Amino acid sequence: MTSLLMPKATAVWLIDNTTLTFEQIAEFCSLHVLEVQAIADGDVGHGILGFDPILNGQLTQEELDKCCNDTSLFLTKSNSSLPEPKNKNKGPKYIPLARRGDKPDAIAWIVKNHPEVKNNQISKLIGTTKDTIEKIRTRSHWNISNITAKHPVLLSLCTQDDLDDAIIKAGGSIDSNSDESLSTND
Repeated sequence: MTSLLMPKATAVWLIDNTTLTFEQIAEFCSLHVLEVQAIADGDVGHGILGFDPILNGQLTQEELDKCCNDTSLFLTKSNSSLPEPKNKNKGPKYIPLARRGDKPDAIAWIVKNHPEVKNNQISKLIGTTKDTIEKIRTRSHWNISNITAKHPVLLSLCTQDDLDDAIIKAGGSIDSNSDESLSTND
């Protein structure tokens, strides 16, 4: 169950428009009973507009009437017919300027140790262009003499899980060689 939207504003509306007890309101709004009492006394929340939980679909009128008539019952949030929100992809991650020079080293490591990984997979993994990857593969990069193969996880350009997934997806196998190179930092 998701948390209540605007709990204090909902508590203000329930205090002003219902005969619910402070305990019932506190339980529904996930507030302390004393906080609900302070809202009712006007000590807290004197500027908060009430938020109707019936209009926004968090509560039904039948549930409200049932709990108003029986003080031993507690309000339950109604089920929404809306789908649960999905987690969004994070998108491209920010690489600090000081770490961007390490990308060719990481590309060289992947090309050297796992040549089966495709350019588009490396591009997504490291966050670089396919042109740069191709130039490193063909050793025509402008700075190829200064590029040394370094593990991309040690350079903090990707996670080990993402690297393993890319290798497996490319049809390669994860062997002890890749783990050794992680510890020896070739």
